[in-house]
Amino acid sequence: MIIAIDGPAGAGKSTVAKAVATQLGFAYVNTGAMYRAVALCALEAGFALPENESEIVALARHLPIALHDAGSRVFVSERDITDLIRTAQVGDFTSRVSALPGVREVIVAQQRRIGRESEAECGGAVLEGRDIQTVVFPDAPVKIYLDASPAERARRRLSEWTLKSGGAAAPFSLEEAERDITGRDERDSTRETSPLCAADDAEHVITDGLTPDEVVARIVAIVERRAGGV
Repeated sequence: MIIAIDGPAGAGKSTVAKAVATQLGFAYVNTGAMYRAVALCALEAGFALPENESEIVALARHLPIALHDAGSRVFVSERDITDLIRTAQVGDFTSRVSALPGVREVIVAQQRRIGRESEAECGGAVLEGRDIQTVVFPDAPVKIYLDASPAERARRRLSEWTLKSGGAAAPFSLEEAERDITGRDERDSTRETSPLCAADDAEHVITDGLTPDEVVARIVAIVERRAGGV
């Protein structure tokens, strides 16, 4: 079974998808992390857009991306880049890199391979990203579109920064975080290749005011209803 979870940045996809995979005993695949890996390595190589598009596509084609520890750690070859890909700079560049048709072609092929291998090994896989239900696995039996208001997603980003920094003040305001999120939503949903959108048969789950456990419970209930139980 493939469970496809899509949604905008900050909707809680990673946290929820990991928990759903754990509860069901399935593999977890963070597809967005794969695009972030390409963006990080492109930035480190000094590439920019649009002038280095062909170089970035070539980089994506040969980048040895691997997911370890049930999908929670991201590696390029032997290098753990999990924390490096979570910066605001990488996130912003990722939305531009992931809009390149050549990059998407390469990464989508890898995502399909990883998803099928994980399904074979674990009996199922939970994949989360921006186009899993519409492009990568359009025939997935369970499709979830996870969303939250820009204000709620901005609040979560600020809280996450404060938590990770040990209480230090974030280098951005709540208003700046919301503007950044709104801008990324616009880029992701209007790009020509694989725009962010919900599949016609997707179940919509709005996470405003819900705890992660409550969201997980809703998704597991959807899985059981749509797939006849797991």
